[in-house]
Amino acid sequence: MSPELAIMLALFAPCVGAVLVLVFGRWQNLRDTISILAGLATLYFVIRIAGYHADEARLALEVVDVMPGLTLAFEVEPLGLVYALVAAGLWPLTSLYAFGYMRGHHEKHQTRFFVCFAAAIAAALGIAFARNLFTLFLFYELLTFSTYPLVTHAGTEAAKQAGRKYLGILVSTSVAFLLFAIIWTYAVSGTLEFRPGGVLDGKLDPALTPVLLLTFAFGIGKAALMPFHKWLPAAMVAPTPVSALLHAVAVVKAGVFSIVKIVVYVFGIDFLRQGNASLWLAYIAAFTVLSASVVALSKNNLKARLAYSTISQLAYIVLGAAIATPNAILGSGMHIAMHAAAKITLFFCAGAIMVATHKTDVSQMRGLGRRMPVTFTAFFIASLSIIGLPPTGGSWSKMFLAFGAVDAHQAVFAGVYMLSSLLSIGYLMPVVGRAFFCRPDAAGAIHAHGTDVVSHGDADHADHADTNGGFHEAPLACVVPLAITALLCFALFYFARDLYALLLPVVRDTTIGG
Repeated sequence: MSPELAIMLALFAPCVGAVLVLVFGRWQNLRDTISILAGLATLYFVIRIAGYHADEARLALEVVDVMPGLTLAFEVEPLGLVYALVAAGLWPLTSLYAFGYMRGHHEKHQTRFFVCFAAAIAAALGIAFARNLFTLFLFYELLTFSTYPLVTHAGTEAAKQAGRKYLGILVSTSVAFLLFAIIWTYAVSGTLEFRPGGVLDGKLDPALTPVLLLTFAFGIGKAALMPFHKWLPAAMVAPTPVSALLHAVAVVKAGVFSIVKIVVYVFGIDFLRQGNASLWLAYIAAFTVLSASVVALSKNNLKARLAYSTISQLAYIVLGAAIATPNAILGSGMHIAMHAAAKITLFFCAGAIMVATHKTDVSQMRGLGRRMPVTFTAFFIASLSIIGLPPTGGSWSKMFLAFGAVDAHQAVFAGVYMLSSLLSIGYLMPVVGRAFFCRPDAAGAIHAHGTDVVSHGDADHADHADTNGGFHEAPLACVVPLAITALLCFALFYFARDLYALLLPVVRDTTIGG
């Protein structure tokens, strides 16, 4: 298999999977088997690509010249390979989890769900391997439209309203800001290609550099920088597997990955460091880190709390890109993978809790750790990674981000990272504490079921189940993926050296120390 064929097959495998799922959708078991096989095939091709990359082969695929200067083309570089491995590696686990969740929760339109899910993965891989801004923009928009039916999956008025906000914010920011920034870049540089060292040095007026950078950052609404973040909490009305897709596998990672890639391959780290051109973006990201963490503390609904946690953690990555030192860039790239493993575990756990007990609020978690020990142990492990404590992967990425801030003589941003970790303890550890160290609530509370409130009878039934004693985990198809991703949080701690080595060429030629 040639490198070019491997790239093509990695991009086409999810598309073929989507078509086959649609064709065989009436046979549930066959449909779900196809989804898993498509995910495994995609992961296989991405791993083959990683093998070619390790052999230092040039991995590029030019599809078509749309017009002069606009080429649909793909090329593999370290940042994109990390993102592709995250998306392809977590897709089969998310699919398996979705089978248990969708069946256990008796969701409708499951075939449409898995078709759109596969299409979203294809779009994410297109973003990961994009050779230029044109290709990135095309797949960025495809990702938005392929995930819109997932956000509105429930079909309720709340879901439709969330979908309008989702589509409205993401499309308006990409058209008003991102497209404008791409055109501006072409006008001053004469190219849309991603190149080591960037394409703007000596071509863009340094006084305008912060403006163009902020235009890119706000145009990439999937990064959820404030004030363009509200689509993310609104999208929590979607089924939990969609939340996992949004927060860990594809959507938000596409946003922060795109910002880091543009910083490295359009602006260039050395050019961006001249005159503190990225300082405004750094302060906006730092504000997002802290304010989203504070909001998370106030949320009683578990998914809402995790959504604001995601906004904060995404801003970690953007802040690292804005700091623009080698350690900060490496930390940002590593945090894409570390956060993905931890956050998908947390959302898997939230969905498992809802399927097994119909509970959605943190205040309802009292004593559930005794009934669901696997789920809440996984939640605890993932929380440690979000906080940044060893032996979990998040400790390494946060360390590099903090070191990067020190390298840039920006101790205030190192302080932001440290303070945010303390705030993470405040909004994650109470969930674990209530689950393992508090006595179960008495019957009578009303619990949420999906996006709607269930009746008193259903709530009483759920409470009765909680106080009968014994284990009451979610279906095995839900529990196995969350256990695997929790173990992945540990594995990333021990394999961080390999991730660091993969990303190191991104910053090897920079002149900034660190």
